[in-house]
Amino acid sequence: MELKGHIEEFIYQNESNSYSIAVFVLESGLEMVTVVGYLPFIAVGDTLKLTGKMVVHQEYGEQFKIESFEKLMPETVDALEKYLASGTIKGIGPATAKKIIEKFGEETLTVFKFEPMRLSEIKGISKDRAYEIGEEFNEKWEVWQIVSFLEQFGIGANNSKKVYDALGVNAVEKIQENPYILVDIVYGVNFNNIDKIAMQIGIPMDSDYRISSGIKYALLVASYNGNTCVQKENLVTYVKSILEVDEARIEDCIINLNVKSEIHIVEDENSTWVFLEPLYRAEKKIAERLVALRDSQNTKFMRNFEREIKKKEEKLDIELSEKQFDAINQINENNVCIITGGPGTGKTTIIKCLIEIYKDHRRKVVLCAPTGRAAKRMSETTGEDAKTIHRLLEIGKFEEDKLGSIDTDVTPVDADVLVVDEMSMVDVFLMNYLVKAIYLGTKVVFVGDPNQLPSVGPGSILKDLIDCGEFKTVHLDKIFRQAAKSKIIVNAHNVNNGINFIGKNNYDEDSENDFFYINESNQEKMLYQVLSLCKERLKNYGDYEFFKNIQVLTPTKKGKMGTKELNKSLQEALNPKVDEIEEKNYGEFVFREGDRVMQIKNNYDIYWEKGSRNDLRTYEAGTGVFNGEIGRIEKIDTNERQVKVEYDDKKVAWYAFSELDQLEHSYAITIHKAQGSEFDVVILVVPPSSNMLLTRNLLYTGITRAKKLLIVIGNRNLVEYMINNCDTKKRNTGLKIKFESI
Repeated sequence: MELKGHIEEFIYQNESNSYSIAVFVLESGLEMVTVVGYLPFIAVGDTLKLTGKMVVHQEYGEQFKIESFEKLMPETVDALEKYLASGTIKGIGPATAKKIIEKFGEETLTVFKFEPMRLSEIKGISKDRAYEIGEEFNEKWEVWQIVSFLEQFGIGANNSKKVYDALGVNAVEKIQENPYILVDIVYGVNFNNIDKIAMQIGIPMDSDYRISSGIKYALLVASYNGNTCVQKENLVTYVKSILEVDEARIEDCIINLNVKSEIHIVEDENSTWVFLEPLYRAEKKIAERLVALRDSQNTKFMRNFEREIKKKEEKLDIELSEKQFDAINQINENNVCIITGGPGTGKTTIIKCLIEIYKDHRRKVVLCAPTGRAAKRMSETTGEDAKTIHRLLEIGKFEEDKLGSIDTDVTPVDADVLVVDEMSMVDVFLMNYLVKAIYLGTKVVFVGDPNQLPSVGPGSILKDLIDCGEFKTVHLDKIFRQAAKSKIIVNAHNVNNGINFIGKNNYDEDSENDFFYINESNQEKMLYQVLSLCKERLKNYGDYEFFKNIQVLTPTKKGKMGTKELNKSLQEALNPKVDEIEEKNYGEFVFREGDRVMQIKNNYDIYWEKGSRNDLRTYEAGTGVFNGEIGRIEKIDTNERQVKVEYDDKKVAWYAFSELDQLEHSYAITIHKAQGSEFDVVILVVPPSSNMLLTRNLLYTGITRAKKLLIVIGNRNLVEYMINNCDTKKRNTGLKIKFESI
């Protein structure tokens, strides 16, 4: 669908990426439409041709969602006057615009473009100012061409302003001269696409531009796989394979990039390591800030702290282990502490006791975690408010441009004690922001389990902080008596220690029946087990209902027991098509009312509500639904072309049909997606899969997602292989060694 007209008014415009909500007047002049989308370099009065779809927003009503746009010359004198009167050209306001139009009429555009000195005929405009106005007019008019030019590289309007901010008004010429500069500007850009276009315009295969960009692209690929650095010899081999150039030329370009501080080279006793400069600086900043925090004056130290701990034991009616007691005491003695341990070892008890002590002394304890579900779980277990790190620091959309935003400002953390949970999920980018926001003198407690899966982004922060030996670390290894009755917890520790749980009875007589293993190799029979458990067996066993209590986990997305096929089978079994249930086909998915779904990308702009508008005590509204949040489709409105989703935390958001690419079914999810979450009942399937997925830490992470009941279904040989496969892919990082040089 196309609309043609002009921008009458901006309701909202994001300065960083030009995401806009605007009033758009159609060319007839009789109708106005609210338009939403990315509009870089556009001002009030601009004439546009928009391509997109009409959608209905639950809060704001009918809107036109922009997919692409083309800026047009104003075709009428009135349109041109409105453009000039908008203030987009410095020194021209409504009065001057009116004079210009009255003087030149339909010749106005020609005057601006080709005879700007004639503007001095207008009273109040000097010859020098006339020249400047003409230059500014033509400059602004050419800037928007960047948008259409970048489309051939697969770069959308949301990133075009970023390119312009980096390259200026001559962006098109600079990119035509060297398309490889886009690798530095747009995180995740398609290198092969850029390389193909560069070859077409005649850039030589052995050009320094090409080889240098190939080196940086290779380092980016390594970062996608969790590494912050690469061995130089491996880097040279990889770049040679993708560019087909001599090793000597690659070596020369590595030296030149290092001289220009675009990469950083570090040598140790055994190897030479190469970093992208932003990743090197991020690790360096983390190390320097943590050392500064550790060595700053211990202003929050309390006297007679051990007595305080004992008083809390009595008040909370708990008996701390020796290591728990030591952990809490070490927080008082040190500014930076690390507490690690598996399930049932008492990490939450430490946090609770810590909160009580500091609250009694009117000290502020702030809790946070890397994901929304992890923060929610932290709130539930402690009874205190916990935020995501993003929300705490108010850093918004930084991860969309990770490498370019290492130095972005953050909101400082107002806390006497900051507790960060699920540290194994924190990558180098998030850690860089977090430590930057902490005031010297604030106590920091990092809590996590290094045996779980590492962060999605680059880095191995928790492991590196433990291994460097620079910070007081307390390892909790005792399973408490109550926790030891849980076969889930006992078997999680068995797996972590490489002990097989199949066919062995390592439990106390009074152990809970919360762990079951079903030995099954045939995937059809595995599927039957999953479906029958979800439909009726678990309901009969413990009154568990799928949509309230149960989550299916699998290591993989592919195959009959991967998330894609499992979701289809579970949807058909648990929420089949019936006449009274609305549904919406979207690509290969069929979304139905009642479906369990997951948000699969961060959406900072989507509006949500919680509670009733009639009860201001419980009502809450805001924006933002984030990757990994799980909910259910409450309504599909085919007339208004939108879908209503209620999430687990009771917030409700509406999605236009065109926005359904943000959702996918979550009857079954991968273990990676489940990290940081807990579910009452977990059905964990172990089908044949890639050896990279069949690892001990993946199985351990899957097991520890279950709170009340766990059922593992899979071939015993595969399960045993996972237990024994502790040779997980080591990440190459430089954080640990950076502490040695401080």
